[in-house]
Amino acid sequence: MVHENLNFIIEILGTISFAMSGSFAAMQKRLDPFGVLIIAFVTSVGGGTVRDVLLDVPVFWMHDMIMCSVIFITCLLSMIFKSIEKKFRVTLFVFDSFGLGLFTIVGIQKGLSADLHPLICLTLGTITGCFGGIIRDILLNRIPLIFRKEIYATACLLGGSVFLLLVNYGSFKYIFVQISTILLIVFIRTLAVKYQWQIPKFYGADDNAEM
Repeated sequence: MVHENLNFIIEILGTISFAMSGSFAAMQKRLDPFGVLIIAFVTSVGGGTVRDVLLDVPVFWMHDMIMCSVIFITCLLSMIFKSIEKKFRVTLFVFDSFGLGLFTIVGIQKGLSADLHPLICLTLGTITGCFGGIIRDILLNRIPLIFRKEIYATACLLGGSVFLLLVNYGSFKYIFVQISTILLIVFIRTLAVKYQWQIPKFYGADDNAEM
């Protein structure tokens, strides 16, 4: 019962984080309130929707009005907060990072519940954490963060791997493992942005970006 309650809290917090992330990204593009709501919605449910389709289970938000209500309320609050916070680049980064960590763990746990191989669980966690942001950036006509220089999916893979190792081979309490690995993903992404860590590229600076 405790695990179920904590999982629910993690999912709610992840939804709030990505709804805020989507809202601020949409407001940076000067979308109207309806556009902000749509971007907030797809950012929050995009990764989980792809995950549930792959698992061949009912899509979570279609049977849970709580999540839809949380997204709507969060979107309204973000538009109100925007009038106070004019420079919200840091705010966008914070919410996006926490959403990434929270939803990565949610996705992995869904895979574990379905008795899937750990590598598949890790893949589901990365999909859950990243695909909402991919859809958001595509709709906003931006190259998705996962395909750019920032460490994004790599943070999911590293944090998710630690989560699986601690769950299978560690002797820590499950709640500690959940919280610590979520914070680890946020920490990795924060360090990557601060110190401009990049995945090595296979092309040079002088190569054409387009063929």
